[in-house]
Amino acid sequence: MTAPTLPACGAPLSPARRVAALPAMRRATMGLCAALALGLMPGLAGAAARTYPDRPIRLIVPFPAGGGADSLARTVMPKVAQALGQAIVIENKAGAGGNIGAEAAAQAAPDGYTLFYGTNGTQAINPALYGKLRFDPVKDFAPVSRLTEIATMVIVNPQLPVRSAAELIAYARAHPGKLNYASAGNGTTSHLAAEMFKAQAGLDIVHVPYRGGALAMTDLIAGQVQMMIEVMPNAAPQAQAGRVRGLAVSTLTRSSASPELPTLAESGLPGFEAAAWDGIFVPAGTPRTVIDRLNAAIHEALADTDVGGALRARGAAPVPGTPESFATFITSSAERWGRAVRASGAKVD
Repeated sequence: MTAPTLPACGAPLSPARRVAALPAMRRATMGLCAALALGLMPGLAGAAARTYPDRPIRLIVPFPAGGGADSLARTVMPKVAQALGQAIVIENKAGAGGNIGAEAAAQAAPDGYTLFYGTNGTQAINPALYGKLRFDPVKDFAPVSRLTEIATMVIVNPQLPVRSAAELIAYARAHPGKLNYASAGNGTTSHLAAEMFKAQAGLDIVHVPYRGGALAMTDLIAGQVQMMIEVMPNAAPQAQAGRVRGLAVSTLTRSSASPELPTLAESGLPGFEAAAWDGIFVPAGTPRTVIDRLNAAIHEALADTDVGGALRARGAAPVPGTPESFATFITSSAERWGRAVRASGAKVD
């Protein structure tokens, strides 16, 4: 049987010939569409990059809603969304010290529509703390911009007879093994910062780990433990309310949230520094044009007077930068926090 052929342009078709020609017409139409698509793809890709973002963006925060990390993210991201012209929906995926959320973000499509809120915990501490991770904090993520440096505060129960970090050090030396300090759990910032404090001051203080900072703070206020070194977004409100007593901050410079508090370096521990940090990441392979667009939006948000003021009031100083400077910082931070993990002996299988 001879295959049907298309008639010459303009030639009339009988009903029978029209039916017979349909398969060939479909093939010709599909071929034309494919050719057009191939020819237009580079232009379409360029247009997509220029119009990013054209739909809402998801930000994975790997910690519970209402916590310190979540509140910092929600302080910054509305202005980032405004700069981008698209909504940013925050999705809290808590668990395993932030690893559950990090794994989910690492597996997302590298198209700029899934962002990850990473911290010194997820990117610098956990690689040394956990025996096995189901994601690689370096290979699976591309840094976009650092957000803030977050001071930690030395706080004590008000019944403890000390009013400065120097007095706390003297008291602990006079009562070795008698003081307990709380932490949000093994390998957390509050645990490792206290271990660094103990090591540099030469103190014998007993660690009492909790399942989260809220429980640790509750027992500190109740007097079940005597001290804690906690991130300022969690510690400062309790100190300002008089439920705990703030003695010092862990950054090299004083915090604008509590400028009356000296640094630990000023209090007899030269060079002491144990600050937390946070930043925005995207899955590895995300186009550089998208990363640059996000970086510019984050810089615009952090430069906003209201956003900067709200962050500083919580003890978090805005520190935006380039993706390259952020990557360099992460490397040095991982080395510093990794040493602290190994010195503490903390390990999670």
